[in-house]
Amino acid sequence: MVELSKGEIKRKALVDATISLVNNNGFHAAPVSKIAKMANVSPATIYLYFEDKQDLVNKVYIEVKESFTAYTFKTYTKSMPVAEGFKLIWKRIATFKTTEIAKAIFLAQCDNTPIIDESSRQEGIRHLQPLLDLWKRGKEEGVIKPLSDYLLYAYTINPLSFLIVMQQQGAFTIEEKHIEEAYHAAWNSIKL
Repeated sequence: MVELSKGEIKRKALVDATISLVNNNGFHAAPVSKIAKMANVSPATIYLYFEDKQDLVNKVYIEVKESFTAYTFKTYTKSMPVAEGFKLIWKRIATFKTTEIAKAIFLAQCDNTPIIDESSRQEGIRHLQPLLDLWKRGKEEGVIKPLSDYLLYAYTINPLSFLIVMQQQGAFTIEEKHIEEAYHAAWNSIKL
């Protein structure tokens, strides 16, 4: 196991505090002073790693998106048939979202707020390129409905975020059978 330096420990604490405060209080109720206090660092420490709160939130978003997509596409290969590739990617997304709940909720919040600047949002989308390429190939091969990528994402990936939020609120408990049902509903909604 690699030991983190003091600086890396502080930066990680800031990232974790940002995710927690944004998830529990929203972006506007997560001032730099609260983030620093929760991370157990001086507010000035934030400016060693980030330009300002906007930079902090954008960089945390990109960092979380990178870990999400690294996990999601780790075992995917472009040579897989479309249906097989989609199933693998979708199931890995489901696993990430159900095991890395704080990160999943943070990403869902970022996807639904204007707080993330456009260049960071576009970088986040670029991290999803293997999925976008799979959908393009699926449309070309006549396997997937010729819908916009936004609609494909809305029908297949966003429902997972909704289920995670409902579980966090105590309204629903995600079980393996629900993951299977959600996968089939997702695939059936986009396949030709």
